[in-house]
Amino acid sequence: MKKTRGDRIFDTIVIVLLLILCVLCLYPFLNQVAISFNEGMDSAKGGITIFPRKFTTENYKELLFNKGYGYGRAFMITVSRAFLNMVISNIVMFAAAYALTRKRLKGRKAFTTFFVIPMYLQAGVIPIYILYRYLGLIDNFWVYVLPFSFAFYSMVIIRSFIQEIPPSLEESALIDGANEITVLFKIILPLSLPVLATVSLWILVGQWNDWTSTLYYITDKKLYPLQYLMMQIIKEGDQQRQVAVLEAQGADASTKTTTEAVKAAMIVSTSLPIIMVYPFLQKYFVKGVTLGAVKE
Repeated sequence: MKKTRGDRIFDTIVIVLLLILCVLCLYPFLNQVAISFNEGMDSAKGGITIFPRKFTTENYKELLFNKGYGYGRAFMITVSRAFLNMVISNIVMFAAAYALTRKRLKGRKAFTTFFVIPMYLQAGVIPIYILYRYLGLIDNFWVYVLPFSFAFYSMVIIRSFIQEIPPSLEESALIDGANEITVLFKIILPLSLPVLATVSLWILVGQWNDWTSTLYYITDKKLYPLQYLMMQIIKEGDQQRQVAVLEAQGADASTKTTTEAVKAAMIVSTSLPIIMVYPFLQKYFVKGVTLGAVKE
């Protein structure tokens, strides 16, 4: 179909607007990348756009190898909590979702109501803190994992996805002699991979970005994740942080790194891993959300 002059003008305007939007979204990140690869003292003068003025990798060396920051330990804590949460949450929520799709399960509505109530009525931070203290989760790595093992909304998404799988597949398998376990692992689970990949992405992003759990329940610096470490770097004054880091490494005041430059390196290094993971799960994302949409 041949486009008219008006159609071409409209297409051009849309493309230009989308390009402007892309620039507005990408510029802040590219600016931080440029600052992270620029000499700290030079960056303090301002004027850095998306290209370093004086290229250096000292900011990343400072961040990665200075024990005053504890980046390596924080990175392992973040990766561990994200991976364990993804595995445990998927197992728990998939099991619950599958059980709630079984029509012969007695009390299905009661279980659903039991799961819904905490979404609207929450005890608050102080009662939760007291509960975690009695459970021994304060200053414990598992406070990052166990409380997040079940999310009702994600479970509903998985349940709705499973309900969309044609019952004839399960009936055919049962007729051929398969039992419930075989149906679960040979039919339901493989067909549910798109929605599980979607939920995994939500869990990874949520766990990677979470720092409030550390703020409320952790005082041991050995359990600090990346995001809490970055929050500390951003909040603390440049001079105070610089003095603390210099004392920790025994460096002199002539170093070319600054807190602002190290902060940019921290932002880039914490954002890059999740950005790299997303493209591998993106193909499942739209399909999982669409097929797993809540349909009551």
